[in-house]
Amino acid sequence: MKRVDATGLSCPEPVIKAKKALKESSDGIEITVDNIASKENVSRYLEASGCKVSIKDENGSWTIKGVR
Repeated sequence: MKRVDATGLSCPEPVIKAKKALKESSDGIEITVDNIASKENVSRYLEASGCKVSIKDENGSWTIKGVR
């Protein structure tokens, strides 16, 4: 599973990083973001890409896991 740190980035950068990582990983990705818009947009992108999505809240940041 590919891990991506997108903290400090605003959209659309986290989605672009998620898209790139998903292309490079056959089993899925785990991406960390620190704003709500990025959390929602990355989650939506992963779901639209056919991934099962889970989100872990980590005191002001979120780790989003997208598994194929």
